[in-house]
Amino acid sequence: MLFGAPSHRIESQLNATANVLDVDAQFIHFPGIVIAAFGDIDKHTSETHFVKSSSALVLGQLHDVHTIYRQVVHDEIGVEEGAEELSKLLKQNPCYSVWTRIAFAAATCWVIAPLSFGGSFVDAWVAACYGAGLTFLNLHVAKKNAMYSNVFEISVAIIISFISRGLSTTGIFCYQAIASSGVILVLPGYVILCGSLELASKNMIAGSVRMVYAIIYSLFLGFGIAIGSDVYFLLDPAARKTMYRRPEWPWYRQDMTPWLNFLFVPVFSALLSFNNLQPWKTKELPVMIIIACIGYVANMCANHFVFNRSDVVSAIGSFVIGILGNMYSRIFRGTAFTAMAVAVLFLVPSGMAMAGGLAMTYKGSDGDLYSNGLTIGFRMVQVAIGITVGLFGSGLVVYSFGRRKGAALFAF
Repeated sequence: MLFGAPSHRIESQLNATANVLDVDAQFIHFPGIVIAAFGDIDKHTSETHFVKSSSALVLGQLHDVHTIYRQVVHDEIGVEEGAEELSKLLKQNPCYSVWTRIAFAAATCWVIAPLSFGGSFVDAWVAACYGAGLTFLNLHVAKKNAMYSNVFEISVAIIISFISRGLSTTGIFCYQAIASSGVILVLPGYVILCGSLELASKNMIAGSVRMVYAIIYSLFLGFGIAIGSDVYFLLDPAARKTMYRRPEWPWYRQDMTPWLNFLFVPVFSALLSFNNLQPWKTKELPVMIIIACIGYVANMCANHFVFNRSDVVSAIGSFVIGILGNMYSRIFRGTAFTAMAVAVLFLVPSGMAMAGGLAMTYKGSDGDLYSNGLTIGFRMVQVAIGITVGLFGSGLVVYSFGRRKGAALFAF
């Protein structure tokens, strides 16, 4: 839970471990908490434990947790040795320092601006500044100040939208590109994906809680973006006019050539891995990048044939990703989840961009402000449902042949 394991698999993994260790136990998982009840057959009593944990995706340590789990379940190491290894893992410091993570965040936003949101060369640098500032606030301010952490996302969205609208009035920067790229690191893509997977796995309570939270979170971002833009309009009514890029403008103010995507896609995949704390000296990193690149190509090809259906396009992309990840797990004995996680997370900004982006332009009526905020939430759900269908479909295809899939294999 601490390292962001796929929540719809936690119960089945705990049950599998209890069966292997011959322990009479039952488990219930809710977001942020696991209730474990251990029975004593002789005394006809039970002992209940509540295990609470925060959750954040940490790919490197998540892979290590699964390796220890697999070794214990397959009797390669003893329970005591496995517990010691887990204790060491819990005490480990993050593999990158705070300032390194800030640099990775800046580079990630720099790349995503032209890759997914049509940003120019100068737009990319503004997006990089947003990424660095957002990560600094998250790691230095929000984590140390409980009061600010409650309003962190909405305050960041308002600030980014306000500054972006001001910059767009110069005619040099594109509001849509820099505002959308600036908030990409706080999108609840992983949360809404986990909620969708839990609902598809018939885990109604945890799935519903997570899905509703992610939608409300998306609404906060949408309203934050709209409020920031409207506050600037109050100060400068002349900013309402729409601007378009002109052919005579210099190269650094034009859209970047799509041929650069051959460079941007693998670079963004690597940066996304580093942002989720995947160590660079691992054999899994090249696999993550390759699967993410193939998934992106599948997504782009599907988008050329299926128009205005981000759910269908995301389903096709995630189906290809799922096939590759599950085959890697089955043939090379790798960890399917960590191999696919970056590729799946890549589909969220790609799907959002295909659906029209995050920062909607101002239309002038109060109703539009609310509908724009709701649109962001619905787009997130649309993309997540498509990804869920593709992942379950790929698992069904890969594990329809040969040995049956165990209930607690570490996959999506």
